[in-house]
Amino acid sequence: MHILLTGSTGFIGHTLQAALQRAGHTVHGGVSPRQRTLQPGQVPMDFARDTTATAWLPRLAGIDAVVNAVGVLHDTRARPIDAVHRDTPIALFDACAQAGVQRVVHISALGIEGSSTRYAQTKRAAEAHLQALAAQGKLRSAILRPSVVFGKGGDSSALFMNLARLPVALFPGPVLEARVQPVSVHDLAAAVVALLGPALQQTGTIDCTGPEALTMGAFIASLRQQLGHRPATVLRLPQPLTTLSAKLGDAVPQSPWCSETLAMLGSDNVGHPAAFEQLLGRKGVHYSQLVATAWR
Repeated sequence: MHILLTGSTGFIGHTLQAALQRAGHTVHGGVSPRQRTLQPGQVPMDFARDTTATAWLPRLAGIDAVVNAVGVLHDTRARPIDAVHRDTPIALFDACAQAGVQRVVHISALGIEGSSTRYAQTKRAAEAHLQALAAQGKLRSAILRPSVVFGKGGDSSALFMNLARLPVALFPGPVLEARVQPVSVHDLAAAVVALLGPALQQTGTIDCTGPEALTMGAFIASLRQQLGHRPATVLRLPQPLTTLSAKLGDAVPQSPWCSETLAMLGSDNVGHPAAFEQLLGRKGVHYSQLVATAWR
């Protein structure tokens, strides 16, 4: 199949592209229009500005399926969250319906239900539009909602690994208490490959999680153990300093720690892995094995 993959140079997108190519697909990878030299198969696109279906129709010529793997945590002038999560995906989905591209796989996020953050609101809006198109029979959609995605190259994963190496760690309270269900980036990629192969007809929303949930603090402790270190001394950061640290993170566009992250940690990021495991044909990688299998 010829697959248009948005966000192909990002953490998740890069892994998806490699997995799709290994499965025999031809991937047309979306890259920034500011990239000076285009490699074969790369397609310039700008999620900050390509907010109309007309902008996407030429890119869909000869395309059999679309995978959207673009996402941001911060709202910035260069990457406004409303456009990146809502307006541009909606335009892309509308273009797919117009161009007859039936298969759309959309990478969303777990934990967005009931959240008032702009991250969650814009993610939900894109999901709702895609589901409406599918209900009208205009395309077949699969929405993947991963919990914390772990793997080499991920900003959050790198932060977790750096924290795991500290013999004395000072954590915000929500980081210690929030429940997550970490998933390997390679398992997420395997699910996308399945949805464009054996499970091509499968539709709906799928929670993408590891087999077991735990608190974020326990997850970081597990990473430390996997690295061969003794348990760390863990201290709790006072709430005022937690809020201040998140606001400081807002000023760093690539930082995975920011006010949006802090707000989202107020609710659990866990789900039901049965449908995900059915796609994989096995259980997902357990969090206790993530360093050995995904940190490479």
